[in-house]
Amino acid sequence: MNAVAPTAAFKVGNFDKGERHGAVSRQWISRGFDEKYLSLSALLGKTKARREIAVERRIDTSKIEFFAPEPKTMADIHDLSMGLPGGDVISPTHYSFGQLCGLAKAPAGHYRTLPSQIVSDALTYGMRYNRAAETVKLYSAGDELRAATGPEYGRIYDAEVVEAVMQIAGEGLGDARWKIPGVLDWQTMIYNPDAPVTLDSTTLYASDHDVFIFLVDDRNPIEVGKLPDGSPDLMFRGFYVTNSETGSGALKIVAFYLRAVCMNRNLWGVEGFEEISMIHSKYAPSRFIEEARPALASFANGSTKKLIDGVNAAKAAKVADNEEDAISFLASRKFTRSQIASVLETAEREEGRPARTVWDMAQGITAVARNISQTDDRIAFELEARKLLDKVAA
Repeated sequence: MNAVAPTAAFKVGNFDKGERHGAVSRQWISRGFDEKYLSLSALLGKTKARREIAVERRIDTSKIEFFAPEPKTMADIHDLSMGLPGGDVISPTHYSFGQLCGLAKAPAGHYRTLPSQIVSDALTYGMRYNRAAETVKLYSAGDELRAATGPEYGRIYDAEVVEAVMQIAGEGLGDARWKIPGVLDWQTMIYNPDAPVTLDSTTLYASDHDVFIFLVDDRNPIEVGKLPDGSPDLMFRGFYVTNSETGSGALKIVAFYLRAVCMNRNLWGVEGFEEISMIHSKYAPSRFIEEARPALASFANGSTKKLIDGVNAAKAAKVADNEEDAISFLASRKFTRSQIASVLETAEREEGRPARTVWDMAQGITAVARNISQTDDRIAFELEARKLLDKVAA
């Protein structure tokens, strides 16, 4: 089980040995072309430009006043502005409007259906007499309010996250090991890491309130076993990073191994998830510098030893000498009688032998989980397999 010499393309398979992961595909589906970028430098340019014109200030919430124009046209009933101490006037974005409603303890969904002339009075009242916080931290760019958060919010700027990724990935176009992924051809089961990067295939995204980056090291596969035809079972390292400087989500760095990425950016045969998550608390910026950036660099420069050792340990960890032992092992982990029968039957079919090791059990559990339609139940079932593998890999 060693790193495989890079070639133009790779035969892949054994997708049932891991999970199908849809986090990147959901991003791909939901992003408009104006939120997609073809290189990390282009993404940095976007996020850095908005940071450079941004202003952050703490304000007493009771001193914020909302107002709307006299309604003369249909457009006027959707026009809402904020007056700040000192005379500045800014307008909330769709996202920051929701945050303001939260601070005023007001229903954002309902307020969006009302004329701005009614909303302005209601929000002004809410900020003065019904507010959730005495002080608010406003984050604006030009005359646009991008975020309204609590005073202790610790902003990790999207541009800083992109810069950290560029230190290990360059442009993300193959000039370094980490790059925008290639594409799987389902007819041939050949994965091409050098497929052209287009707005339809890129995995670099940014909106007015977040950034999302997914990259893989897909020219340097790792052999972890064999496909049914005896050819190598190959995996690639991958990670994604997501952040919101406006408060819509935490900073997350998620690293894993995968067997292929298809055109709609679904990840196939995924194993070995590891996640770092940081909420935007008071000390988040310093924690990002001290913890998240080094962790990202460590994963980028790391060897394949952890994955390979984990696979070997799971295959070597014998937990049953016979069928009775196997049943007892699964029963001790709170599986029902019918679940145990399904896991053992499926594991033997998947692995071609009776389930006797941690690896066999985990493969059986994961395979059974794929047929569970209810998401929460499926995830809970899959978690048991992960717990077994984590225990022997520790």
